[in-house]
Amino acid sequence: MASRAAAVPDTDAIGILGTGSCLPGNVVTNDEVGARAGVTDEWITRKTAIRERRWAKPDEATSGLAATAARRALTAAGVRADDVGLVVVATSTPDSPQPPTATAVATEIGVPSGTPAFDINAVCSGFVFALTTAERMIRGTGRHAVVIGADIYSRTLDPTDRRTVVLFGDGAGAVVIGPTAGRGVLATRLATFPEERELIRVPAGGSVIPASAASVEQGLHYFTMDGAAVRRFVTDRVGPLIRTFLDAHLPRDGRRAHFVPHQANGRMIEALADDLGFAPEHTHTTVRLYGNTGAASVPITLDRAAHRLAPGDLVLLAGFGGGMAAGLALVEWQPPEGT
Repeated sequence: MASRAAAVPDTDAIGILGTGSCLPGNVVTNDEVGARAGVTDEWITRKTAIRERRWAKPDEATSGLAATAARRALTAAGVRADDVGLVVVATSTPDSPQPPTATAVATEIGVPSGTPAFDINAVCSGFVFALTTAERMIRGTGRHAVVIGADIYSRTLDPTDRRTVVLFGDGAGAVVIGPTAGRGVLATRLATFPEERELIRVPAGGSVIPASAASVEQGLHYFTMDGAAVRRFVTDRVGPLIRTFLDAHLPRDGRRAHFVPHQANGRMIEALADDLGFAPEHTHTTVRLYGNTGAASVPITLDRAAHRLAPGDLVLLAGFGGGMAAGLALVEWQPPEGT
């Protein structure tokens, strides 16, 4: 986990002060998911680069994973819960339709009563959408925010659908953001392409198709995805969006940015990073061990990458997926003093 510098900032810059993550202890292998889906370990690895994933046990909830990740991020940042002025949880698998999962997280981590806490659902782009929102809200206030991405997708998957069940895992990742002596968050870009929103969906459970015995029997609560079309979306929409973003905001001082992308599919990440010119040593992944953890994948991967980042390193966070949407954030890294 990464920690903040001890210096007291005197600017309005907002930076990432600490990171944390939480993965369920239940490891699910390719052989286990492949058996019912009719595919082999070799097929899954060749198509996705995923070796295993973590699935929550029945007594684990999205809020619990999120709260654990948040506490770890607060400890890493050296920030007390009393100093938190905002809690935002990005999730498309909340504990329940209402109240917001963020309220359960806020209660569990002990932030003061009256602190705003809310959810954002931008699916796999959600963490960057939440980070952007929180950064704007606390700028100039001197307060800190806890921003979390958390999902339990294992409960939305059709165990016989090889297009989806082999890809997804469960988990949570969190950051604490606040005033920093460095430059912090340099730029963000959020984009949605609603004309393609049907590519990834869970049809039932909302106001259009309310939950019923019939909707359950018809499998309408399962996560569905057009994998080939999603790949085209990443190539045609996400790649150009990232290029334009970096052209506009990457400092012209010779520094190379580290790439922390959404862990959609290992082969897709390899192709995207290669197309954008990110070297393997600057491309950070967790997909082989954890699969696609939805809104949690970017912050989990950032937490795992933190020890490889140096003072002043540039980090590109890139979420993309259902909506269809993409969220980008360029951050200047500020690790603890003396490391």
